[in-house]
Amino acid sequence: MLRHLKLLLLLLLSLLFLLVVGVYVGLNLSLPKLSGEVSTNQISAKTLIGRDRLGTAVIHAENRQDAAFALGFAHGQDRFFQMDLLRRNSAGELAELFGKPAVKLDESRRFHQLRKRAEQIYRHLPTAQQQLLQRYADGVNKALAEQSLPSFEYLLTQAERQPWRPADSLLVIYTMYLDLQGNTLKRDLTLEQIERRFGPQMRAFITQASNYQAALDNSLFPSDPPEIPQLNLSSNLSLSHSDTLARRLAVSIEEPLEVGSNNWAVTGKMTRTGSAMLSDDMHLSFAVPIIWYRAQLNYPDAKGEAVQVTGVSLPGAPAIVVGSNGKLAWGFTNAYIDTADWVALSDDEPLTIEHETIKLPKGEQDYPLTLSRFGPVRHVDGQAYALSWVAHQDYAVNMELMALEQMSSAAEAMAKASGFGIPVQNLMLADDKGHAAWQLAGAVPARKQVSDVALSGEQLEWGKWQQREAGLPSRQDPPGGRLWSANARVMSTQEAQRYGDGGYALGARSAQIRDRLLEQELFDEGDFYRIQLDNQARFYRPWHTYLLAALMKEPKRFAKDIVQLRDWQECACAESVGFTLVKAFRTQLLDSTFAPIETELAKSQLSLSVLKRYLEPAIWQLLKQQPTDWLPQELTSWDALVIASYVKARDELLAKYSDDGELSELNWGKVNTLAIQHPFSRQIPQLSRWLDMPKVAGFGDTFMPAVQRPSFGASQRFIVQPGYEERAIMAIPGGQSGHPLSKYYRAGFGEYARGVPTPLLPGEIEARLTLVPNQMPH
Repeated sequence: MLRHLKLLLLLLLSLLFLLVVGVYVGLNLSLPKLSGEVSTNQISAKTLIGRDRLGTAVIHAENRQDAAFALGFAHGQDRFFQMDLLRRNSAGELAELFGKPAVKLDESRRFHQLRKRAEQIYRHLPTAQQQLLQRYADGVNKALAEQSLPSFEYLLTQAERQPWRPADSLLVIYTMYLDLQGNTLKRDLTLEQIERRFGPQMRAFITQASNYQAALDNSLFPSDPPEIPQLNLSSNLSLSHSDTLARRLAVSIEEPLEVGSNNWAVTGKMTRTGSAMLSDDMHLSFAVPIIWYRAQLNYPDAKGEAVQVTGVSLPGAPAIVVGSNGKLAWGFTNAYIDTADWVALSDDEPLTIEHETIKLPKGEQDYPLTLSRFGPVRHVDGQAYALSWVAHQDYAVNMELMALEQMSSAAEAMAKASGFGIPVQNLMLADDKGHAAWQLAGAVPARKQVSDVALSGEQLEWGKWQQREAGLPSRQDPPGGRLWSANARVMSTQEAQRYGDGGYALGARSAQIRDRLLEQELFDEGDFYRIQLDNQARFYRPWHTYLLAALMKEPKRFAKDIVQLRDWQECACAESVGFTLVKAFRTQLLDSTFAPIETELAKSQLSLSVLKRYLEPAIWQLLKQQPTDWLPQELTSWDALVIASYVKARDELLAKYSDDGELSELNWGKVNTLAIQHPFSRQIPQLSRWLDMPKVAGFGDTFMPAVQRPSFGASQRFIVQPGYEERAIMAIPGGQSGHPLSKYYRAGFGEYARGVPTPLLPGEIEARLTLVPNQMPH
């Protein structure tokens, strides 16, 4: 019997060994070929793809179309699964890979019918853009054909790779629309419901102007607080008999991801070289692989002059999104102007139903979509609302952004930016002649009436929605020599009234960047990098003071808490416990105070989350005036709500992060650990060791230049003076390759995590792949 058991064990171990060897061999076979030659009839001349120690794709081509093919080839080698997810995300086709758990997300995407729109727009693009997208798609598909085995994601899901089509690149741009403007759509619908349920005074109270305003012209919206509305828990709202402290404390208003960026620039008068200088760090959700892909394109323009553009590309599109060409550098932040309107439809408005088919690994599912003349329709509490959104318009996406590669001045870029087919952005520019500029860039409807709540069909300027705004606000070479943006209002109050509010950031981050720029008269790359990493907690100063004063009323009970708060270092530093406590207290107090509104909105699958950044002036007004009708029914003082909120926040932190209940374990680096995961490891934690980036003690926060959350933050850090690219910085929190056995899978992450500047320019080339055109028959 023992002998049989030994034989069985030996057999099992042998099978396990063979399985491991088989997986390893399979993964190796799926590694792309990075050196040697590849023949193709889809390029006109020999084209080179080199890679340096970071895996940067360095492309040398004889024309821009061959460069597009080569970039598509490199993207296809290193990032095809990511590209596949990006196109499927916007098209609503993820359930075909992941099954029924993805159906709800697919339905939310099918609401916009973006695949249909992308294919229609592609057919009407200028011929040159169509050809470029086709050459890029050819490059992607050639890379797939060269692989011996599909990447491991397709082996695990048993899904077939679908060829890349030219319109898929437009779907990738649409994914950015969903990421960057998705909350704008929710914001207006949420404000509509707040006004309907709680009255216009409540809407005005929640959206009142903040003291944190940092427009380029220093213009201010009046910040005189409106009257606090009564929290009317009348019989028409079911909250009237259940507004207890326990229920309040149980409500959690999700923290919004402030998808956007920081960027700023100074003119040549403020650098030693005379070139202007640009900083740009785009804030997005993190995953493995990271969203951006390092690339340098080298090719001659139509006049035969050499073009060299270095920066980051978006896998799935043939453009350098952020970068420098030696004469001009550019970067983006999300503009957050109002680009959507909901239309409250009358009962006699004609509606139609279209059926969208959502494919599953086995079978399919029908999604009936209600449409109106204004756009797709959603029902909330019996009222039909149609969505008019800029992403639904024919001018929403194009490849005009690529023109930046060959521009030589800020003024030239400003003249073209209104025609870019991208989600509207704050475009920051710097050129080698010393000029710096800010320009609103991207797709903006020509309609003049903007609204935070739903309009009637008669109020909507439907004809103007079909036209894009031609001239957008801009500033060049301001007297102070400094420009900045950070997702808050950049333009003047007059311009802001014209373009509306689509979900601006609070403004604390913008103000801190502005103040840092005002501290110096001369800058270099190191100075800008220090601002990017600035985690001073200026925004939290009043919260720290308030909490400390509240706890000092019970010094024995909170003795240990007071010690940590006094030693908070006024920064979102990895070692600070006091910062953790202050931030958690503020969050919980907001949740507790506004819980009745959140509870009511949740009945319609809406949330205050998209408005949470607006609540800062409102909460301070409540703390100052302390209206009793805003308290839970069993409390008679705001002091009690403050203490209860703090204790709840602290105890939840201790339960999650401390085994022995010690406050010292609540340091911010632990609570805010940077943990960048592969999509598969989130579902199969056992894969984390092989697929994820190493975990790193975190720092930074939403309301300061150094933005970071566990899986969100600066997706790249870019600093450059055009003409001096050898001194430029491009740090990225992840590697180039999506293949876990590639030497480039984690390359560069360690430098990013340590705050070490990584060069923009490629280093020594260590792998060379030559794309050779096939000999054409005579």
